[in-house]
Amino acid sequence: MNTLPRLLLGDDHEGFRQAFRRFLEQEVQPHHADWETQGMVDRELWRRAGALGYLCASTPEQYGGAGVDERFEVVIMEEVARAGASGLGFSLHSEIVAPYILAYGSESQKQHYLPRLASGEMVGAIAMTEPGAGSDLAGVRSTAQDCGEHYLLNGSKTFITNGWHADLVIVVAKTDPSAGAKGVSLLLVERGMPGFERGQRLHKVGMKAQDTSELFFNDVKVPKAQLLGQPGQGFACLMQKLPWERLQIAVMAVASARRAIELTLEYVQQRHIFGKPVAHFQNTRFKLAQMHTEMELGQAFVDRCMAQMLQGELTPALASMAKAWCTEMQGRVLDECVQLHGGYGYMWEQPIARAWADARVQRIYGGTTEVMWELVARSMGLDAR
Repeated sequence: MNTLPRLLLGDDHEGFRQAFRRFLEQEVQPHHADWETQGMVDRELWRRAGALGYLCASTPEQYGGAGVDERFEVVIMEEVARAGASGLGFSLHSEIVAPYILAYGSESQKQHYLPRLASGEMVGAIAMTEPGAGSDLAGVRSTAQDCGEHYLLNGSKTFITNGWHADLVIVVAKTDPSAGAKGVSLLLVERGMPGFERGQRLHKVGMKAQDTSELFFNDVKVPKAQLLGQPGQGFACLMQKLPWERLQIAVMAVASARRAIELTLEYVQQRHIFGKPVAHFQNTRFKLAQMHTEMELGQAFVDRCMAQMLQGELTPALASMAKAWCTEMQGRVLDECVQLHGGYGYMWEQPIARAWADARVQRIYGGTTEVMWELVARSMGLDAR
C-alpha cells in the first residue's frame, strides 16, 4: 500500500521493529490461540520478554530499563496490533504502571519495583475502574483509612488488565472521602498482602487471551511507605498521565486498522465471485480506498501527537481527539473489512474476526468516546454547566 513516510521513526526504530516482530512470530503467535482458550498468556512469556529488553524499554537504565524514548514503545504497540497478539498486557505494564512509579515514587520505591517490572519478575496493573465508577475517576468508592502506620484499604475493582498475573497493583482509593477528587490517593499493593484477593477472570467478547480480573480489598493493611506520591494528589497524578495512556490507545487503533486493511486487500484479490475477484468490483475498491485514506489521516495525527508528547507538550485535549477519532475510525474500518470478507469474516479462526472483536473495547477503555468529546468540548470553552 502507498503510505506516507513515518518521519517520527528512524532506522534504529525499524531495526528494533524487526527484532520484536521475530519475537512475536516465535514466542507468541504459535501459542496465542491456546492462550485465548485459557484466558491469559503464560507467565513465562513475561520473563522471556523482560530478558530480551521488551519490557519497560523507556525506563532509565539505572532502574533496569533500556533508557530509550517512547518511540520504541510505539513500535512494540504497533507490532502487537499487527500480530493480533491482544493477550499481551505489555503496554499497560511498561508505559502506564512503570511511569507512575518513575514520576511519583520515592527513590526506594523506584529501586525496589522498577527493575523487577523491567525483568518480568513482577507484572504490574493499575486498578481504577469499579463496578460503579468507570470514566468518572473522582467517583471511586474504594477507601483507604489512615490508621497511623498504615492505611486500611477496602473496596473492589473490575475490568483490571493484568489483574490475574499482577504482583503489583496501583490502587486508586479515597484517603479522604469528604474531599472529592482532592481526596484520591494512589497505593502500591502487592500480591500476598492479607485481604487482597482476586475474583474471577472475566470472559470478554474480544481480547480473550488478555487476563482481565476483578480485584477485592478487604481490610488490607497497606504500609504508609506504599503510598505513591502525596496523600490526596492521586487524581492530579492520574490526570497528568492519562493523555499518554489515551495516545497509546490511538497508536494501537491505527496499527490495528492498517493490519485489517492489509488482510482484506489480500483476501479480496484472491476471493472470486460472479467469475472475477472481489477486488474488481467498484464498491470494494472505493471502500478500501476510503479506509486507507482514513487510516493514513489517523497515522499522521497520531505521529504529530507523539512528537508533541516527546517534547512534553501533549495536551489532554489533543490526546482525547486522537483517542476518540482513531478508535472510531478503527471501528468503521474493522466493520467494513469483516463485511468484505463475507461469511468468512465472521469465523473465529480468521484473523479479521479476532481483530474485529478485539477492536470494540478501544472505544470504551481509557475513557469512552463520549467522555473524550466532552473533554474536547471543554477545551474549546464549551461547558454544560
